[in-house]
This record gives sequence, structure tokens and C-alpha cells, in this order.
Amino acid sequence: MRASRLLSILILLQMRGRLSAEALAEEFEVSVRTIYRDVDQLSAAGVPIYAERGRSGGFALLDGYRTRLTGFTPAEADALLLAGVGGAAADLGIGAEAAAAQLKLLASLPPDSGASAQRVAQRFHLDPLNWYSRAEAIDILPALASAVWSDTRVRLRYESWKDVVTRDVDPLGLVLKGGVWYLVAAVKGKPRTYRVSSIQEFEVLKARVKRPARFDLGRYWRDWARDFETRLLEERAVVKLSPAGRRLLRDVSMAASEAAEAAHRKCAPEGWVRAEIPIESVDRATRQMLRLGADVEVVSPPALRQAIAREAAKVAKLYA
Repeated sequence: MRASRLLSILILLQMRGRLSAEALAEEFEVSVRTIYRDVDQLSAAGVPIYAERGRSGGFALLDGYRTRLTGFTPAEADALLLAGVGGAAADLGIGAEAAAAQLKLLASLPPDSGASAQRVAQRFHLDPLNWYSRAEAIDILPALASAVWSDTRVRLRYESWKDVVTRDVDPLGLVLKGGVWYLVAAVKGKPRTYRVSSIQEFEVLKARVKRPARFDLGRYWRDWARDFETRLLEERAVVKLSPAGRRLLRDVSMAASEAAEAAHRKCAPEGWVRAEIPIESVDRATRQMLRLGADVEVVSPPALRQAIAREAAKVAKLYA
């Protein structure tokens, strides 16, 4: 564990430059005293690391020093090549660079590790899209990615659910979710989320981006996605499901399926269950429940029962 931390400290200093003992202690969740001992051990091992005192002081590596040690274990190398970022990199306009980076990674690894990583890449492929889904073709994505990299403000003409708006935003990051790209950008310092395919026009401005202090893209996205799903599925419906209906519900709405599996009780006819599930709206739920055919019966709300009955009558009339 300590050897791994020593290597991580070395690579972190190489990447970020000067860091205080407090910052390193927070990064590795250890005490400041432990960091001082680790630095002493790195220095004893011949690493040219030095300390600067004062308000803006900290630990740093001697100018020009670069370690050639990657620190990758065979399992880490396998995992990196299994990450399957090739498609995403191509969308961002850096597909060739990603392929070159993989080759350089293999070249830097011990022979056995490289061979293992190549075998993984040849035997496993990750496809994040659902069946019958296609990744959105977005021409502006490489330019938008460039603005994210260079911390440059952009002006968006964006089609939201309510209206088309023009807004100056500070790009903070891009997220690929189920084949759909989203831009996370700050407006007056507050992060917001925009679907990239809904951006009608895009202009790079001259102003520089001031990123919010301690902004973490992964943490923001997890919190935002959880909140979005909660807000989206505010309404509830009570349904009866056949065994086949319970299986089909997984493909229609995973959130509804999880709720039904977590809490249900047996009911008539034999083999059926009764459960309360989250729904987005009556219109949306009508289409979803119709996909289950006669393997679901909506008990409530009455508005959803009536909407399904009306739509079913229309379908029956077409095939009468």
C-alpha cells in the first residue's frame, strides 16, 4: 500500500507541480506526518524532491526530472485497454491520438503486461448503446471539446423543453451517457447540463473560463443524474403484472422494474403481482404500459387507465 502511495505521490508531483503536504494528505487520506515520511523515503531513494517553505510553498520535483516508471500493474493495463474509449475519442475528434496513446502505453509496459493487454483488447469489446439505438452524429462536438480543453467561454443557441434560448456559458466538461453527449457548463458560476444534440448554434468567445473551486465533474454528474431521475419520475401508478409482464417491464423502464421487484405482493390471477411503480407522466406511461400488452393492468391512477383504454380502442379499431 505504501509503495503504491509513494509512486502516486511521485506521479502527482510530476503532473501538477508543487503541492503542499496538506494537499497531498487530503488527496491520499493520510496524515500530514505520513506525507513527510513518504517524502523522506522518496528522497532517500534518489528522487530529486525538495521542499519550499512559506505561504505558497510545498513539495516539488527538480526542474526537468521525469520518471519513466508508469506504475501500471498487469491488471491496470488490462483495464485501461478494456475501457473502450475509442468511439468516444473519435466523436471528440481525437481518435487517432487515442490509438497512438494506446500504442505508447503498450510500449512502456513490461513485455508480459503488454501482451496481456493486447489479448484483452482482442477478446473484449464494450458497446455502450442499447439495441436498436444509434449514437448521435454531432458535428460541433470536436469544436466544443476544444473549448472545454482550452477553458474558453462559448455562446450557445439551445433548444430546451420550453423554448429556444441564447446563453453565454463556461464549459466545464463533456459526459457521454448511453450514447448521448451532454455538456456541463457554468452560468454565473452555477453548473448546468445541456444535451449537445439540442445545441442549434455554437460560437467560441474570447473570454476565459473561471472554473468553480473544487468542481468535480464525476461527482456533479452522479448527483445531477440522480436528481434528474427523481424529478422525472415524480408520479406513481399501481399496476398488476404477469410473470411475462415483470420481465418486459425491465426493457420498458428499469426504474419501474426495480420498484416492482423491491416491493410487490401476490394477487389474482395466479402468478401475478401487484406493485406501485414510478412514472414520468400519463402520456409517457400510456405508451410504456401498452408495450406490455395484456401482461399488465393499471389499477390507478384513473387518468392513466382511461388513457390506455382510449389508445387501446383506437388500436382495436385499426385492426377490426
